[in-house]
Amino acid sequence: MKRIHIVLSGLLLIGALSCKKFVDTPSPKNELASELVFTDDKTATAAMVGLYSNMNSFNYFYANVLMNYLTAMQADDLYYYTGFENYDVFLKNTLLPSSQYVQSMWRDQYSYIYHANSCIEGLTTATGLTPAVRDQLLGEAYFMRAFLHFYLVNMYGDVPLITSTDYKVNGVKPREKTGAVYAQIIADLKEAKNLMGSNYPTGSRVRPNKAAATALLARAYLYTKQWSLAEAEATEVLTNTQYQLLKDLNAVFLANSKEAIWQLLPVNTAAGRNTWEGFTSTPATPTGTPLFRLDTLNLIAKFETGDKRLANWTGFRKLSSGATVYFPYKYKVRTNVGAALTEYSMVMRVAEQFLIRAESRIQQDKLEDGRKDLDSIRVRAGLLPLPTNLDKSALLLAVEQERKVELFVEWGHRWFDLKRTNRSDAILKPIKGANWQSTDTLYPIPSDAIKTNIHLDQNDGYK
Repeated sequence: MKRIHIVLSGLLLIGALSCKKFVDTPSPKNELASELVFTDDKTATAAMVGLYSNMNSFNYFYANVLMNYLTAMQADDLYYYTGFENYDVFLKNTLLPSSQYVQSMWRDQYSYIYHANSCIEGLTTATGLTPAVRDQLLGEAYFMRAFLHFYLVNMYGDVPLITSTDYKVNGVKPREKTGAVYAQIIADLKEAKNLMGSNYPTGSRVRPNKAAATALLARAYLYTKQWSLAEAEATEVLTNTQYQLLKDLNAVFLANSKEAIWQLLPVNTAAGRNTWEGFTSTPATPTGTPLFRLDTLNLIAKFETGDKRLANWTGFRKLSSGATVYFPYKYKVRTNVGAALTEYSMVMRVAEQFLIRAESRIQQDKLEDGRKDLDSIRVRAGLLPLPTNLDKSALLLAVEQERKVELFVEWGHRWFDLKRTNRSDAILKPIKGANWQSTDTLYPIPSDAIKTNIHLDQNDGYK
């Protein structure tokens, strides 16, 4: 698998670079979608697999620091050890349409969508592929298009919905309403479920399979308040014997852990790195201080006494001032020269599905069933089950709490949760202070995109 990623980097870099601003400025259809790339199983697999390595090849790329750390700073999880404007704008809610990472996250995600669309078009017309391989790859492409649109719509609100490689059409597309984007996300995920197999194509969990599409579909239904459908999809994952809520918290983020639904394979492992997350968050020496630090008051203090997640998923250092600072420690390996990879980047995991099902059940007044799902997460963390007399409102607050301490610094969960439950003002305004506005739940539309597409308008709060 690792060899495939490396061999393909040159081929797929052509597509990624030549069309990386295709929503901002017109770009020609490139070689990625040509017949040559999809002539056999090997080249077709190469075309699809290259997308995953492109997302995670270097530090401060979309799938590592940007989506895990900067979105956590937008909420109440994390801060940077010293003032740095490119990060502080997320922490202080002073984003501008010209902010570096606001622009790069828009540009990069649309570049990856172009890549997925190129694969959909190429695979749809390819004739020389093994049918099972073609279906799996096509399912992965639909899954990735849905996955990327999911993050765009939650970060920017109404966004252009891109389902082809036609640059003339894409370059002038207006923003689609959030509901229309979600409808396409759900349609793509249903198609992906039909096409992909239950097993992982390589054995390792580094390419999406049917369960990944099911898990993301459960999340999409949750976000669109389709409670019974969210419950059904989450249950489908949770009853699949390939997956397990691991008792050992330190095993959760290991490569191919049974809790993993989808991980990204590290591809830039120079100097003994495993994941960029572990390299970035873990101090370089036993006495070194961390760069990214967990919010002591708004996260660390919110763990209940005896919560094993605090002991196992956070690290700390004592500063010369006497203060104690904490850092994310879900990934333990900063560098391990000469050793085999032991950690992969987690994108989706089983614990989230318990929390999705819990919330969905509680919203349907299935209070006991929802509480039991929450207790599965709590007992794994060494906590007592919840009291049996909690009402619906109390149980929904318990869902919020468990999502906060379970999914911190993972793929924007905390920020998205506060926004989708209309809790952002209540939670973040007292923390962020005078800089906070209700419109800060969305990023601004990047200035480069607006300059090159007259049909794009700006989000409220940034005009």
